Amino acid sequence: MHILLIHQAFVTLDEPGGTRHHELARYFANKGHHVSIIASPVSYLTGKTSHGATLDEDADGLIKVFRTYTYAALHKSFIHRVFSFLSFTCSSFIKSFSIRNVDIVWGTTPPIFQAASAWLIARLKRAPFLLEVRDLWPEFAIAVGVLRNPILIRMSYWLENFLYRHSDKITVNSPGFIRYIEKSGGKNITLIPNGADPAFFNKTNRNLIRNELSWTNKFVFLYAGAHGLSNDLEVILQTAEILKSESAIHFALIGDGKEKVNLQLAAENNGLTNLEFIEPVAKNKMADYFSAADACIAVLKPIEMYKTTYPNKVFDYMAARKPVILAIDGVIRKVVENAGCGLFCNPGDSDAMAEKCLYLFNNQEEANRMGNSGFEYLLKNFNREEIADQFLNLLKQLVKSLA
Repeated sequence: MHILLIHQAFVTLDEPGGTRHHELARYFANKGHHVSIIASPVSYLTGKTSHGATLDEDADGLIKVFRTYTYAALHKSFIHRVFSFLSFTCSSFIKSFSIRNVDIVWGTTPPIFQAASAWLIARLKRAPFLLEVRDLWPEFAIAVGVLRNPILIRMSYWLENFLYRHSDKITVNSPGFIRYIEKSGGKNITLIPNGADPAFFNKTNRNLIRNELSWTNKFVFLYAGAHGLSNDLEVILQTAEILKSESAIHFALIGDGKEKVNLQLAAENNGLTNLEFIEPVAKNKMADYFSAADACIAVLKPIEMYKTTYPNKVFDYMAARKPVILAIDGVIRKVVENAGCGLFCNPGDSDAMAEKCLYLFNNQEEANRMGNSGFEYLLKNFNREEIADQFLNLLKQLVKSLA
């Protein structure tokens, strides 16, 4: 089977960012299937060009990644982001004509525009179209305030509904999305949840990073991921301010994004010597950083729609055996509570986050128990290999049913 994935933000294991799609592609290739990926040369996390317009090959040539032109201004403004999305939509569509004998086209959103390109490519190639929904765009963009123009909002809703109604199959990575998509006209929906590969976090060197970053005598709370408007990292800065007097407690934020410079300035102005920013780290090196931490933080803005999400970082934390401070309500809270792997605090509440951080610091045996409990729960329910197998079977059935 030849699978074509259109994904502007595709990230390989030797790059920083979410690598779900590369991990899935490698699993498919190991089963003997071909995966062609049209991706951007511009990092979705940093906004910087990290590739030329090149062809990368992986897994003995069964995975091919084609990097096509993308306007490199993701972090300048919303309008610049739209131009970036549209440029990739056009270049990916053009590039698709040179990729032949495709059995299925896999589109993913956000950005939603690339999914539109994937739909049209599928129809022209007479191949089934699978739509993977990773975020409820434009609903999230409206909720966080980055999409305000009434005309653009109406056009975005129209495109979203069109894709839901014209997909041969829809997959979601969170159960919280299903009801919304059904109300918007989507049918034939399957949950393929986020998860993590526990083996990825097995071989780690905790002391290497702790010595390198002078964490030896500290209890470290780690946040790993995007530094954007949605992530509400100001709450972590406020928590660090509250816990300033606890000299053994330290906070580390790994990643990049539009708000990082503002966050760094705020931390400097407030004299937060118990908090540091670390440049983005490739996924294949993140296991050492997770191992070096004592607990991890997942946080989003207190927006009602975010209760529908399954943030991938939470599953990585569980796979790394780390207790989770969770400042996200909804379906992911149920996972953490069922797993017994962390402590919930209301989103936006830095006092509550400080209280939970202090609890883990003062109860380190309990923190370790939580980390191990999360690992065991992930093995049974969110193992990436089992999820990949479920996804592959779905692709095979879709191709067979529409042959």
